[in-house]
Amino acid sequence: MRRTTLLSIAPVLCAGLLLSACTVGPDYKGPPQVAANAAARGSFVRAGDAGRPDAPAATWWTALNDPVLDQLIADALAGSPDIAVANARIAQARAGLAANKTAVLPTFNVSAATPYVNVPGGLLSSDGQSGGRDSFTVYNVGFDASWEIDLFGGTRRKIEAASARAQAAEASLADAQVTLSAEVARTYVGLRTRQQALIVLDRQAQIDDALVSLAGQRLSSGTAPEQPLDQLRAQRAQTEADRAKARAETTVLIDQLAVLTGREPGSLDAQLATAAPIPLPPAEVAIGDPSLLLRSRPDIRAAERKLAAANADVGVQIANRFPKLSILGLIGLGGQNIGDVLDPSKVIGLALPQLKWSLFDGGRTEAQIRNAKGAYAEAEANYRAAVLRGLQDAEGSLTRFGGQRTAYAQSVIAQQQAERAATLQGQRFSAGTVGRSDALSAERTALQSALGAATARGDLTNSFIAVEKSLGLGWTSG
Repeated sequence: MRRTTLLSIAPVLCAGLLLSACTVGPDYKGPPQVAANAAARGSFVRAGDAGRPDAPAATWWTALNDPVLDQLIADALAGSPDIAVANARIAQARAGLAANKTAVLPTFNVSAATPYVNVPGGLLSSDGQSGGRDSFTVYNVGFDASWEIDLFGGTRRKIEAASARAQAAEASLADAQVTLSAEVARTYVGLRTRQQALIVLDRQAQIDDALVSLAGQRLSSGTAPEQPLDQLRAQRAQTEADRAKARAETTVLIDQLAVLTGREPGSLDAQLATAAPIPLPPAEVAIGDPSLLLRSRPDIRAAERKLAAANADVGVQIANRFPKLSILGLIGLGGQNIGDVLDPSKVIGLALPQLKWSLFDGGRTEAQIRNAKGAYAEAEANYRAAVLRGLQDAEGSLTRFGGQRTAYAQSVIAQQQAERAATLQGQRFSAGTVGRSDALSAERTALQSALGAATARGDLTNSFIAVEKSLGLGWTSG
């Protein structure tokens, strides 16, 4: 009997295994033509003379030669809550992939039961005699297995989609790393810029006090009107306002760096309170080419993986058009005596192959296929937008970097000229050919030029950071 049963279901098993090699739905052909068009450009249009075509380093911030910044970025990548969130999403995506992979395997269950039965007498007897009640206990141990054969590849497409989404989650982690490293660097540069500005403003405040004092003396002696004194007092008040603003912004930026690195506000005060030079980017920057950009930018890679997942989703829905084959097997041992669970003669077996095919569902399957195809079209458009946005970001940041290089060079020239003029006025004051007010005013003008040069230096470094972020750098695959 058992041999006959196995022979009867063998053709069903063989047919299922043969059909399971079929996978319906479109195979993924890769990203759309916009990627090839971008890669074919060969070089960035706005690179100018500041960009080299060789591949840039992922840890771009080391080019700024600032060990404090290097440590802050390392701390941020290790301890930021944003990175922890991205890692949690990867864990969820990988768990979803593992769950989908188990769908192609049979499931096995073990059960044991000892039901107590109490029925009217004669209900279970063959002679039909009744009277009183019959009661007994049944002991049973059972093993069952079920397996849905993936005839047309619907489950394989689900695994394909889950795998692509797990890879998209990994790209999202890389994108968070890119954003975080750039944000830490930008905040750090802002801090150092304001600290340098505060040094200049402190000296400027001393000069303003001296100028107000000299103007007051001239007013008291009757050699000058009151209007110049009022103007100098207003100038001193503006300097004090700028100093207060710079101090407040310095504190805010230190706290922002603390939070970015996963610490509480105030925890970096001792480390960062002392002023330090504004880091300066190298004269030339390695930028690679557009084809490298497509591989490096995590947002583009995430969009491509979401496109692959959407393509697999179409196959999942198309597979619902076709029959589904499942096999249920059951083996049980038992009887009214506990020893029956060990008696092979008490075995009960069941093999149930089942073929299900939804021939009419009111158009639900076709609607789901259209929905999946619409989602694929959306993912394709999102990918094209990500590529174009990445190219625009890179070209724009390169343009700004080139402009800031020129602006910084001119601000340095202006600072040097102002300092030379202040030095000459100081020499004239020592020689007695000009008054102290003239020498102080020339020094104040030089300080204004120094303030502009410091701001321009910070802007240049920030534009360098924007270039590196636009290239999708700052993440590691480990």
